[in-house]
Order: sequence, then structure tokens, then C-alpha cells
Amino acid sequence: MKRGSQDLDVRGRRVLLRVDANVPLDAGSIRDDTRLRAIVPTLADLRARGARLVVASHLGRPKGQINPALSLAPVAERLGELLGCAVSLAPDSVGPAVEARTRSLGDGEVLLLANLRFHPGEEQNDPAHSAALARLADAYINDAFGTAHRAHASTVGVARLLPAAAGPLMHAEIQALDRVTRDPARPYVAVLGGAKVSDKIGVLRRLATQVDALLLGGGIANTFLANSSGSLGRSLVEPGQAGVVADVRAAAATSGCRILLPVDAVAAMEINPTAATSIVAADQVPDDRMALDIGPATTAAYLEVLAEARTVIWNGPLGVYEHEPFAQGTLAVACGLAESSAFVVIAGGDALAAVQAAGVADRMGHLSTGGGATLEFLEGRELPGLAALPDA
Repeated sequence: MKRGSQDLDVRGRRVLLRVDANVPLDAGSIRDDTRLRAIVPTLADLRARGARLVVASHLGRPKGQINPALSLAPVAERLGELLGCAVSLAPDSVGPAVEARTRSLGDGEVLLLANLRFHPGEEQNDPAHSAALARLADAYINDAFGTAHRAHASTVGVARLLPAAAGPLMHAEIQALDRVTRDPARPYVAVLGGAKVSDKIGVLRRLATQVDALLLGGGIANTFLANSSGSLGRSLVEPGQAGVVADVRAAAATSGCRILLPVDAVAAMEINPTAATSIVAADQVPDDRMALDIGPATTAAYLEVLAEARTVIWNGPLGVYEHEPFAQGTLAVACGLAESSAFVVIAGGDALAAVQAAGVADRMGHLSTGGGATLEFLEGRELPGLAALPDA
């Protein structure tokens, strides 16, 4: 386990706190503040312990250029509301002016740096840029698991220059993901959906050797079904993945993992909330239609497997859940997991949105906001931002 923030003496010291405030914006307004709410307990604890907080985050992909549309000003305002204190926004993320601002902070005060990715040195993990960030603080805490798979200045470079530790959100992610990868209670079931096999090659191959059952939906399931002799109509099928599908099937056969594919589907001629739908066999989709959700027979079969599970990880929707006609399979699985006695990890934005839409997010074992970092952890890959932190 990594050294935690509780192990650092922070009173009267400047603490550079890396957070994930990469929130969705709509014309400069925050559309969903879930990530900010998750940060608040960490900030409140450090403030109560007398830390002088220098908070750092990226927002979007400005590619090393200043982009006013990706300013963290809305984040500073909302964090101030959630914390009940002033959160100042620095004019930059590094430089003499920012250093001066950090040195004028009092105990419990909060300064939010400008978008880290306005500087090319951030994503390049440039040593000079890392040193500039380190000059802003006396200690470093990384509480942004979602960026741990990136070897950036604010996740790796600065961690090697200051006394460093993992924050509580980081620790919670590590503990939950360790629980499902190191010694999971069995049966262990993975639910994988989404559009592309190519996005999840590593995870598919890894899970096929670890889980007892792999339940597939969405475009991923279509790509697996495409190797049969049936018809998928105009359904999303990713070309060039036959070799990957064969590898995953072979790995599953060797390990004894069952791969469950849809037996029926909700089909329509277009992705539209008012589209006429029909239930068809998953491998007999009419030429003018697309499979856009798992059907009722598939849903029942998946729920039966999940009801017996002791550990479940879910990544990716099972249909085009943004539209009500194609959301029923995904929502049914969410509700089924809420009734399960299994330890359930929800991984990835779409799966998180699904359990929230179903009103059952608070009944899951762990909601992982790690995105790509979570997938790489599940693949067994080393996360640079995690490796840079010292062990307890």
C-alpha cells in the first residue's frame, strides 16, 4: 500500500494536491459536479489539519495552449461553494507570480492553479516544468487516480521531488481494484459493453483468464457475434478484430471462463428516441436494422448469472442507453446488481451514468472514476502516477 496523506505533517505547509477536476462544461457552466463533490472530503480534511492548499488539475485537452474555454474558473467557484470558503484561481500553474501567491497562503486557505495542460511541459513530463511545480509546495499528495496512468509532470515528475503520498480517493480506488484482481470472492463475473473491442483488448484478454463468466454487450458483443454465420444487419461491428476475438475465446477456454453473448436484441432502423423497435435474434438482425440493446431473454440470462456472483466488475453500457428504447438492458443489469450480494465495482463513465440513472449508485460496492487508469490497472499494467508514490 502507498503512503497516505494522513502520514504527512501538513500543518503550516504548502501542499500541492493533484485532483481530478476534469468536469464536463456547457458554455462555461459545470454540467455535472460529481468529481468535485468527491474531492471535497479530502480538501476539508487537509484544511482542518492546517494545510496551505495548492490544488492542481487539468481540464479537457488544450494541447499545451491557453484556451479560455477550458479555464478552471467555474471549478474554483463551485469548489468554494461546496467548501464554504474562498477558492482563489491563480493566473498560471507555474512561475514567480504563482510562487508568490503560494507563499502568501495562510493555514487552511485554498489556491487553485490554472489548467495544468495549458503548458506543454505538463504532458511531456518535462523536468524543468516538474521542478517549477515543486517550487510551489513543501509536500505533494496525488488524489487523482484517473490520471495515474499518465506519466505527466503533475503525476510523476513532481512526486519525485517532494515528500509525496496518496490521497484517500486514490487509496479507495487501489483497495477496491486490488480486491477484484488479487483474491476475488467467486463466482467472479465481468460485464463488458461499449462500442469497440480495440478499446478494451488488454482488459478482455486479462479478464478472460481471471473471471468465471464474461458477459458482453454493445458493439463488443456484435464484434464477437460477427464471427458466426448469422446476420447482424447494420449493427456496429468493428472490422479487423477476428484475431483478438479468437485470442479471447482461446484464453477463456483454457481458464474455464464462460463467455456469454446476447441471444436476442432490440433492433431499430435508426438511433432515435422515437424509433420503432422490434425484438430479434441477436444473430438474425434484418438487413435494414441495427442491434441497439440486449433483448429480454439475454437480460434474463445475464441477471441469472449475476445473481449467483460474489464479485462483479462492470465497464461499458450494453446498449445505446442514452435513448430510452435502448436503455432497458443496461438499466435492468444496474438494478439487478443493486439487489446482488456481490461486491460490485462500477468502472467507467458510461457504467457510472447508468447506475446513477437507475437510482442505484449508492448500492454499489465501489464507483471507480478512473476511466483509462482503471482499465490499465485491470490489465495488470503499472500505473506511472501510482509507481511514483512511495510505499507506506
